[in-house]
Amino acid sequence: MKYYRESVTSLSFEFLKELKKEFRFVLIGGWAVWLYTKQLKSKDIDIVVDLSELAKLKGKYAFSKNERLKKYEFRRGEVQVDVYSVYYSDIGMKAEEIIKNCHVIEGLRVPKIEVLVALKAVAFMNRKGSAKGRKDFLDLVSLLGVADKNLSKYLKDDVLSELVEEIKLTTKIPELSLNNHQVAREKKKWLSNLGR
Repeated sequence: MKYYRESVTSLSFEFLKELKKEFRFVLIGGWAVWLYTKQLKSKDIDIVVDLSELAKLKGKYAFSKNERLKKYEFRRGEVQVDVYSVYYSDIGMKAEEIIKNCHVIEGLRVPKIEVLVALKAVAFMNRKGSAKGRKDFLDLVSLLGVADKNLSKYLKDDVLSELVEEIKLTTKIPELSLNNHQVAREKKKWLSNLGR
């Protein structure tokens, strides 16, 4: 299934593999979701690093600092890399906590599923109504479809309520090739994994 152009997602994934060979990081965002779900690929790369890796990355790439979003950014062609650092970034959870709560999938360090759901839910709340917010929602339902536990305790009450409401209002999801009947069936699992 495609959400972004294949040419862009291929470039992004190839760059991700290059970064993995040289730097130590925790992969978050759309690519981390894809590793769990194999649903929608990403065009951007989002990583969490400690201070030593941040220094190594800064030594190789031309960074800019995004004070408002508390992250660093750099680009290679069409691929944007967002870098979240310990002691600076807080994306619904401190970077230090993300680093402590991860494991390896296909050779890449990613947050445990409950941490990734919490991060994606915060992103969804912040970007709801935009194209990126829609991708966040698609990533969330994809994760809820593969989760095997109640994830509600990892979400703030307002975030949980908003996500549950959005799921209840959803009738079909063409981006994931889910028609009305399939969504109705999947909703039970999604809501169950949210304790509803």
